[in-house]
Amino acid sequence: MMQNVHLAPEEDEDDLYSGYNDYNPTFDTEDLENDIGFQQAARTSHGRRPPVTAKIPSTSASRPLGTAFGSKATLTSSMGRPTTGAIQDGVSRPMTAVHAAGYTKAAMRGSLFDPLGQARGPAPPLEMKNPDSSEEKIRQLEKKVNELVEESCIANSCGDLKLALEKAKEAGRKERVLVRQREQISTPDNINLDLTYSVLFNLASQYAANEMYAEALNTYQVIVKNKMFSNGGRLKVNMGNIYLKQRNYSKAIKFYRMALDQIPSVHKEMRINIMQNIGVAFIKTGQYIDAISSFEHIMSMSPNLKAGFNLILCYFAIGDGEQMKKAFQKLIAVPLEVDYDDKYISTNDDPHTNLLIEAIKNDSLRQIERERKSMAEEYIMTAAKLIAPVIETSFAVGYDWCVEVVKASHYVELANDLEINKATTYLRQQDFNQALETLKMFEKKDSRVKSAAATNLSFLYYLENELAQASNYADLAVNSDRYNPAALTNKGNTVFSNGDYEKAAEFYKEALRNDSSCTEALYNLGLTYKKLNRIDEALDCFLKLHAILRNSAQVLHQIANIYEMMEDPNQAIEWLMQLISVVPTDPHVLSKLGKLYDNEGDKSQAFHYYYESYRYFPSNIEVIEWLGAYYIDTQFCEKAIEYFERAALILPTQVKWQLMVASCYRRSGNYQKALEKYKVIHRKFPENVECLRFLVRLCTDMGLKEVQEYVTKLKKVEKLKEIREQRIKSGRDGSARSRKEGNGGGDTGGTKGEKLSAKLKALPGTNEPYESSSSKEIDASYVDPLGPQAERPKTAARKRTEEDDFADEELGEDLLPE
Repeated sequence: MMQNVHLAPEEDEDDLYSGYNDYNPTFDTEDLENDIGFQQAARTSHGRRPPVTAKIPSTSASRPLGTAFGSKATLTSSMGRPTTGAIQDGVSRPMTAVHAAGYTKAAMRGSLFDPLGQARGPAPPLEMKNPDSSEEKIRQLEKKVNELVEESCIANSCGDLKLALEKAKEAGRKERVLVRQREQISTPDNINLDLTYSVLFNLASQYAANEMYAEALNTYQVIVKNKMFSNGGRLKVNMGNIYLKQRNYSKAIKFYRMALDQIPSVHKEMRINIMQNIGVAFIKTGQYIDAISSFEHIMSMSPNLKAGFNLILCYFAIGDGEQMKKAFQKLIAVPLEVDYDDKYISTNDDPHTNLLIEAIKNDSLRQIERERKSMAEEYIMTAAKLIAPVIETSFAVGYDWCVEVVKASHYVELANDLEINKATTYLRQQDFNQALETLKMFEKKDSRVKSAAATNLSFLYYLENELAQASNYADLAVNSDRYNPAALTNKGNTVFSNGDYEKAAEFYKEALRNDSSCTEALYNLGLTYKKLNRIDEALDCFLKLHAILRNSAQVLHQIANIYEMMEDPNQAIEWLMQLISVVPTDPHVLSKLGKLYDNEGDKSQAFHYYYESYRYFPSNIEVIEWLGAYYIDTQFCEKAIEYFERAALILPTQVKWQLMVASCYRRSGNYQKALEKYKVIHRKFPENVECLRFLVRLCTDMGLKEVQEYVTKLKKVEKLKEIREQRIKSGRDGSARSRKEGNGGGDTGGTKGEKLSAKLKALPGTNEPYESSSSKEIDASYVDPLGPQAERPKTAARKRTEEDDFADEELGEDLLPE
């Protein structure tokens, strides 16, 4: 076996493999030939060669020949491959297979076996990166650009469009710096095109989101025209969308078609969406035939709800009834791709299954299914209401056709809703009898539909003030579906109208327990609490309602009214201010604000709101009176004339406003105008004492001859008024009403009236006829001040003579107006 082994010459001290034979006796292993585990390992692919043994000095046992024995002989393995470290053709092959065992050429005789290199100590520290190197700067800049793009996208998703645009612009600036630096230190091939594309695309998207359409189009053009961006042509869809928003429909269609040409047919869904955009653009331009071709292609390739509904709109626009029917049938046949409710019903009592079903009943997927189903029902209902009046001779026949088609589809439950919409259409056409007959057809159907129909019937009868019928149908609706909040609200309304507020409140509360978002029940509950004088609870109801309906004028008005009832004017003013921000032209609210400010003593603010109220509604007598009085108080009588004249136009039978106009002329020093006005008033109201007094005073001051004529008239009118007051006092025994109508009566008249009343009371039986006939004598249209003589006692005959004598006397100074 050793015939081919050649020992290395001893004088070759620099031999490459010298020292590999030396070993520490500590690691000597005896009797390896009898070691079963070692022999099993030796029989592996590496050890399939004849065993080589050698006598090692200083050991008594024999052991296998060590690796790299230093031999120059050629050792052949059992597979015919030269052994490691053997010499072939005078060239020794390096023994690379022993590196892992810890052997090195520098190993010296007597060195310890250290395969893990522990004797060398810890590894040297890692080499620090040079932050000033160009590559490191470029790498950091690229990282910063990516961060800015991400921040821009996040800001956009959060609704902060301005910040998103700023970040996108900054990312664009840094990306251009990055490109220039790369061009300086390397070839253009090393430029990161994906980063450039993402920066430009994000910038264009942010421009479009901020409605900076010109800048967005320019940025998209940069991407589209760069041939290095392989998918840039698809962005022409975005450019088409921008043109569609700008109402440049021809260019939008052009870019949509260009994008369609560049998208391969394998992207079926994207092509369908672009075709749908093209159809919408054609509808905007009125090219319904071209739009129909687009939507028909979509419905034949991949039918969807939007395309089907748009197709119906196009056929409706051109008035093709038969095609509308076909398109409606196609819309009904669109697959909804949602699971039905049977999936969410447990078929056994397994708690694990029930828990799983409860978990998926309202998960995100279930919500998407509900939204899709709701959208489909909305499209179908809208399409049916649109085409029903035009596809047949009458809308009723058209509705019947739509109902039959819907019944034959998987939208069976919509048929009943269409019938109720049919009744609603009758109501809009003021055909109440047909509406009632249509709704009464549902009385024998299932409980849900019956409850809806009965609710509508109850409300109709309630509006017609037929409370008995309204209550009956409200009971029917509640019995059919106890959890119908609208039915409970209608029942509460009928009870409220009958004055049973406590019971009405119970119905409203039950409606709210079934549906906490039923705003009608909450509003009516607040009104009920107001009727019951439970102000705090009413305020709570309206505040809750305000949290749901932030801009409801009715709710704001009720809250302000409650604070006014609670005598908190500051809060009332605050809520009314919110109210006028919602309805700035409501004259009632403005006048209410003016009244509150007037009560608080703020005349300037009161004048502002009263004047605003007058501008929007110049026929409110209370506002007119306040404005006129305000100008009189501020010594601007000329401006008050305008308001009192308008009041006189509104109420021409009341002398009060015309007297105020004349008084304003008199106070402003225009006596001639005042005199003319008083004369006009006297012609219209010849028995008005106040007008005659002012005429006497003015004529006296101005030295006119008519003064004696007006004095005589004043005396006669006062005498007539005196007699009337005396008769009233005698009939009413000095009631409060006689004091109200006795304006301007002198002391003499009062004394005479008292004497006359005393005389009448002294007569036997005189109270009864005067009490029975007193209402006739108080009549405002009464001409003869003395009344029918036959029914009156003769006690006033002597007084009549005295009054006739008094008529010839001069008018005293004490009778003239002060």
